[in-house]
Amino acid sequence: MENSLLYLIVAGVPALIGMLAQGWLKSAVTNGQNYKTSITGAEAARQMLDANGLQHVRINKIDGFLTDHYNPSDKTLNLSADIHDGYTATAVGVACHEAGHAVQDGTHYAPLVVRNLAVPMANIGSNIGLALFAAGLGVQQASQNTMLAWIGLGLFAFVSFFQLINLPVEYNASARGKVFLNKSRIVSGDGVGLVRSALYAAALTYVAATVQAVAQLLYLFTVMQSRSRRE
Repeated sequence: MENSLLYLIVAGVPALIGMLAQGWLKSAVTNGQNYKTSITGAEAARQMLDANGLQHVRINKIDGFLTDHYNPSDKTLNLSADIHDGYTATAVGVACHEAGHAVQDGTHYAPLVVRNLAVPMANIGSNIGLALFAAGLGVQQASQNTMLAWIGLGLFAFVSFFQLINLPVEYNASARGKVFLNKSRIVSGDGVGLVRSALYAAALTYVAATVQAVAQLLYLFTVMQSRSRRE
């Protein structure tokens, strides 16, 4: 009964935060698209990169909606068509947020370095951590051997760690983008607030993912402790 109630909390709270974040993000992106700028998202990102001595970072246009990202392995800034070609507050805001990641990479921003190192283990934990944990519970029931379940739980812990370290990385990238946009006067007046709202909404989606990962880890740990006490 206790585990069932805990699971409802673990599943429900992050889902609620995620729904609120997605709703806010959709509204913020729509509002930001109504504010027109004099340059495109790609041009704003190029200015920010050049201002930080990152002329070597290439900007590519890619498919998809909000698939924008910076790739540290090949030093490319990849912007979706709406962001790359858009003359809107949303476009320049998202583009400069991603350029903020390039600046982090160029200055060896410590949380980004740690996040990049954590990516391989987080991928392993996400893909096989839960499977090993579930298999381990079966082994535990049959033989009282908990090692496999703990290994699965340990691997999944890297997912939570990745999400936790990802928060300061994303918030810092947004802060760098907002500072540049304010100094460069690419957006002003109402546009500043629209960019801020869009970036805060996007950040909340990362908060929801972090809450979900940490809550799930705590739930799995509780399940292990509960089973150990019953044996």
